[in-house]
Amino acid sequence: MADIIIKNAYILTMDPDREDIENGVVVIEDGKIKEIGKSTESKADKEIDAGGNVVMPGLVNTHCHAGMTLFRGYADDMPLQDWLENHIWPAEAKVSDEDIYIGTQLACLEMIRSGTTAFADMYIHMDKVAQAVDESGIRAALSYGMIDFGDKEKADVELEEGSRFVREWNGKADGRITTMYGPHAPNTCSRDFLIRVKEQAVKDNVRIHIHVLETEAELNYMKEQFGVCSIHFLKDIDFWGDDVLAAHCIWLSDGDIKILAEHGVNISHNVTSNMKLASGIAPVAKLLAVGANVSLGTDGCASNNNLDMFEEMKTAALLQKVSIMDPTVLPARQVLEMATVNGAKALGIKSGMIKEEYNADLIIVDMNKPHLTPAYDIASHMVYAANGRDVKTTIVNGKILMENYEVRCLDEQSIIEKMKKTSKDLVSRINS
Repeated sequence: MADIIIKNAYILTMDPDREDIENGVVVIEDGKIKEIGKSTESKADKEIDAGGNVVMPGLVNTHCHAGMTLFRGYADDMPLQDWLENHIWPAEAKVSDEDIYIGTQLACLEMIRSGTTAFADMYIHMDKVAQAVDESGIRAALSYGMIDFGDKEKADVELEEGSRFVREWNGKADGRITTMYGPHAPNTCSRDFLIRVKEQAVKDNVRIHIHVLETEAELNYMKEQFGVCSIHFLKDIDFWGDDVLAAHCIWLSDGDIKILAEHGVNISHNVTSNMKLASGIAPVAKLLAVGANVSLGTDGCASNNNLDMFEEMKTAALLQKVSIMDPTVLPARQVLEMATVNGAKALGIKSGMIKEEYNADLIIVDMNKPHLTPAYDIASHMVYAANGRDVKTTIVNGKILMENYEVRCLDEQSIIEKMKKTSKDLVSRINS
């Protein structure tokens, strides 16, 4: 007996070996996709009639700071360094475990509502982030964000905490939580510290999540300090590999692009955040052209200001087209791959496709909307016309987290009310 059967669906498989299926069936059992096709002989405890709707893999957000929902709209329209050093970092110093827990609950709620089934997170108070993820039912690759600024004593403390978190949470929540090491960036972490992080990650058999060349200021700093940019700096210490997730990667030369591709580095493109902070335009089309694995991320709500991956897909496609004046780059299907297949690969999870024995992480998109009518090309609609509010059902690990727009896994109104109170308390602490 299967757990769930979804029938009468347009199945956007995202499987390169399989075409989309009209009026298809998806059978889910024990958290996995067991069967896909035009019909099935299986029976299930739960049947969902998805007539007229699209079933597709859940979206994968490969760079996020979930607890930063606390700072949604807190310090807008500022340069990155001013924003970080004079507003965000001082505010984060006043944040409590409970603040991060509530902030992450809200982030999980927002992602479940808008069709994200897995995300990569790097932040602080990570035990509370993991607790919120566990309780929500979503999937996540979590890392404690480590900064040493060349301070040996601080480096020891940071790596100890990062290691503790990795060991304690990896594989928890029925395997939905995986852990990573999270050195913040090459310009905030020393050379020796980055070497130690890489060695420890290899030893623990987990991945690494790091910011790289988000700004021109980082590029200039690294060249002044070390005579090379971040890409070559990290290459020289054997940091790069297919176990690394590098967020942003904006200020790249053609040589840098080749290095990232040759080493199989996973890249998270955070287009909305990059635009808002005027950080620059990542050379996504060039990266994809040489075979690099480029995925999509929202970054935190302080620099986005939402976690809607549908919005991220559309913006990514449009910005690349206008930046190089070529309307053919990043076509809809390729952008969908970035948000599903490529994202799952970046996190090392068996999701991102509707395929037998893959994780049953999928969403149902409601096509009975004026802005989605008529529907000539489903992939195009998912990128250029749909938004997160069109997701009616979200399933992760074979569990229904939202059905017919009703969130089942979290107390939505309670979380919203708690955040309203928490944000007021936090501002009073910051200003005291």
